[in-house]
Amino acid sequence: MSAKSRLPLRPNLRRVWIKLCLGALLCLPGLGWSQAESVPENLSRVAPAYRGDRILIKPKPGTATNALPEFHEQRGTSVLKTFGGIGGWQVLQLTAGESIQTTVQKYEQSGMVDRVEPDFVVRIAATTPNDPAYLDGTLWGLNNMGQNSGTDDADIDAPEAWDALTSASNIVVAVLDTGVRYTHEDLAANMWTSPHDGSHGFNAINGSNDPKDDNGHGTRVAGILGGVGNNGKGVAGVAWRVQIMACKFIDRDGFGSISDAIACIEFARTNGAQVINASWGFYEFSMALSDAVSSAREADMIVVAAAGNDARNTDLIPFYPASFEFDNIVSVAATTREDDLVWYSNFGATSVDLAAPGTNIYSTDFLSDTAYAMDEGTSMATPFVTGAIALMLEKYPGETHQQIISRLMSATDPLPALAGKCLTGGRLNLRRAINPILRLIPKPAVPGGAFEFVVSGEPGQRYVLEATTNLNGWSPVFTNVTGPSGMFDFTDNRSTNAPERYYRAVASP
Repeated sequence: MSAKSRLPLRPNLRRVWIKLCLGALLCLPGLGWSQAESVPENLSRVAPAYRGDRILIKPKPGTATNALPEFHEQRGTSVLKTFGGIGGWQVLQLTAGESIQTTVQKYEQSGMVDRVEPDFVVRIAATTPNDPAYLDGTLWGLNNMGQNSGTDDADIDAPEAWDALTSASNIVVAVLDTGVRYTHEDLAANMWTSPHDGSHGFNAINGSNDPKDDNGHGTRVAGILGGVGNNGKGVAGVAWRVQIMACKFIDRDGFGSISDAIACIEFARTNGAQVINASWGFYEFSMALSDAVSSAREADMIVVAAAGNDARNTDLIPFYPASFEFDNIVSVAATTREDDLVWYSNFGATSVDLAAPGTNIYSTDFLSDTAYAMDEGTSMATPFVTGAIALMLEKYPGETHQQIISRLMSATDPLPALAGKCLTGGRLNLRRAINPILRLIPKPAVPGGAFEFVVSGEPGQRYVLEATTNLNGWSPVFTNVTGPSGMFDFTDNRSTNAPERYYRAVASP
């Protein structure tokens, strides 16, 4: 089987429901609809907080012109704003020290308002870590809002993905590189620890258990894939929590031997790593290294490898290990903050799988426990994908390496600049990889024609369409499996005089 052939996905056994919110169902014949979303599992509700100095009221129609203003004056409240377009809701400013509960009660008892409520404080759902470099926009690859002349949303959609999952604490990722500064403030809590000697990895150069970084490259890689998130320090990695196994085989000058690389692969394989990050490579074919990668494949390990930085077509000039013909290899090119292919990035319509951000990447550094630095290249793009795979393995623990890679490949954002440059023609999208949204999308209506819509969800997933006329009893009407794009079509051939019908989609084993 070719290295780049991808096996179909095993159907997800989790039942997915369409949320009955904001018109999330498709309704016939009026065609009212909106995007449907899967309901998060273990949805938790938190008691809301509210401002202590404001309330909102909706005046009752027919209230005497001067009655409510006089009541405001008696209560010592003032109208900050009135929303005429939504029934005249008013925002009221309370006097200092006034109790919200007492004021709400007084307005409820006044007989002059239809509704009164506190001014609730809302917050986004765990998508914004408090790490300084994320908050100031430096980590554009995670969240690009157009800062520094970038293109809005030219990123991996990390905040959207973090709504669903931030931790891959059960996943061990081996960083085969120059080592890792395992005492760094943004890495120490995420370092893998050997149950045998308490070390954090392996040094193949001197055969010791001390993989301390003396170059910086490996530490920067580690910070991108797994810098501790939401700790108020430095950066946030793609995975806020993960186990980073440091495997050093490259020296302080940036050179390493194949034999030492193989020793690191063996260490990773025999010590439980599920993913290897290989932000390095060369153009000579090595059967020994090929066999080592093959052994990793037999252990169901994924190897994420840099495509190289020589502006070469690796379909013609292979770059290893990224170009090895195994289906556990993921080859990564680099993109800019404008979603272009980096000018020096290697590419290949069949030999490179996808791209990820790779220029002006800020991460942890080796010079001290509080050091950070910029770097770039496919070396820096690769750990974005490695971190994504770690989260995917956490989310889908029963899936094989082929299934995880298939999910990854199906979830990219297609980019014009990547068309014909890599197998997917797309850049990593973390949100789609770990939290695919199930949607029912109507096709343009044709006068006198049948109503049609598209079911869009996870690739290779079996979905059952159910229908109802009263939103009480649901009946199955159609079953199909999505293709590689995660979609299939449905046509309603009923008479236009038939009762209106609502649809929902349910994932099926």
